Amino acid sequence: SAGLSEEQKEFQKVALDFAAKEMAPRMAEWDEKETFPVETMRKAAQLGFGGIYVKPDVGGSGLSRVDTSVIFEALSTGCTSTTAYMSIHNMCVWMIDTFGNEEQRHKFCPSLCSMEKFASYCLTEPGSGSDAASLLTAAQRKGDTYVLNGSKAFISGGGDTDVYVVMCRTGGPGPKGISCLVVEKGTPGLSFGKKERKVGWNSQPTRAVIFEDCIVPVGNRLGAEGQGFSIAMKGLNGGRINIASCSLGAAHASVLLARDHLTVRKQFGEPLANNQYLQFRLAEMATRLVAARLMVRHAARALQEGQEDAAVLCSMAKLFATDECFLICNQALQMHGGYGYLKDYAVQQFVRDIRVHQILEGTNEVMRMIVARNLLQ
Repeated sequence: SAGLSEEQKEFQKVALDFAAKEMAPRMAEWDEKETFPVETMRKAAQLGFGGIYVKPDVGGSGLSRVDTSVIFEALSTGCTSTTAYMSIHNMCVWMIDTFGNEEQRHKFCPSLCSMEKFASYCLTEPGSGSDAASLLTAAQRKGDTYVLNGSKAFISGGGDTDVYVVMCRTGGPGPKGISCLVVEKGTPGLSFGKKERKVGWNSQPTRAVIFEDCIVPVGNRLGAEGQGFSIAMKGLNGGRINIASCSLGAAHASVLLARDHLTVRKQFGEPLANNQYLQFRLAEMATRLVAARLMVRHAARALQEGQEDAAVLCSMAKLFATDECFLICNQALQMHGGYGYLKDYAVQQFVRDIRVHQILEGTNEVMRMIVARNLLQ
C-alpha cells in the first residue's frame, strides 16, 4: 500500500478480501474443470469492478488507471486467470465508453459494467499476431450495414461472451484501412471454433471467432472509418498496464506462499527459512516485486495524465513486470521443491497462469521494439 491514498487503500482492501473469500478457494477447481466463473465475476461487478475506469453515467466506477492497477493486482492474488479476463473485459468497455457515441455508450456499457453481459477483444488473427496492422478480416459497406468476413484467433471469452469488439479492414492495406465494429452474439454469420486446450488461463475459454457474411449495422462502428487501429492501440496501452498488474498479484501471492513454505518445511534438521541462500533468494523476489510494482504504477499515472511518453512507459512496465513476475513465481515453485510441482499447491497454477502474460497484449519482443523505436527516433 506504500504511496497509495486512503481511498486507494480502501479499494485495495475490498479487492483483497474479495480475492481471498470468493476467488482463492475456487481457483484450483475453476482451473481443473475449465469453469468460466460468471456468477463470481458478477459479484465483483457489484463492487464496481466491471467497468473500473468507465464513466459513471453509463454504470462505470470512474476510477483512475492507478486505482485500476491496484484493484487488478489485489484480485489476481485470488485467481490470476479470472482477473486477467476481467481486465480484458474492462478494456473493451472502456473502448466503447471512450470512442462510442452517446447512443452506443448507453446501449452497451450499462450491461457490461454490471457484467450481465461480457465482452471480448478481437484483434489477433491466425496470420497476424505481432504484425496486427496486416489483419485480413474485412468489412464491406453495403448501405447502412457492413458485411464482415474473416476470423480471429486466441480470443479470450470467445463463444461465451456477448459483445465482440472487432478490428477489421474497411479500406486499403496498413493501419489506416482498419475500423472497429461491435458485433453482438447471435448475429447471423458469427460462429466460433473449438475451445482451445491451454497450459493455463483455464478459467476463461479461448476460441477462434469466425465471421461468414456477418451483417453488422453501421451504427455499431466505433469512431470513424480508418480509426480502428488507433482505437485498438489506445485500448492496449491500458490493457498492458492491466495485465502487468495481474502479474504483480500472482507474484505477490507466490512470495507469500514461498515464505510460508520456508518456515514450515525442514531439511537437515532445521527450517528452510534458516538457509541463507534461500533467504537471499526470497529478498531478491520481494525486491523485484516492489520494483515492478513501482514501474507499473508510474506508467499508469502517465497514462492517466496523458503524458507524451505514456505508451512507451506502458510498454516498459508490461515488459519488465511480466518478465520479472514470471521469474518470481517460478522461483517460488523451486523453493517448494517437489511439492511445487503438485497441483495440490497453488504456486504451480500461478506459474502456468502468468506465463502467457509475456505473450499477449503485445509480446515482450514487441514491447522491446516499441521502446527501442522511441529511443532511436
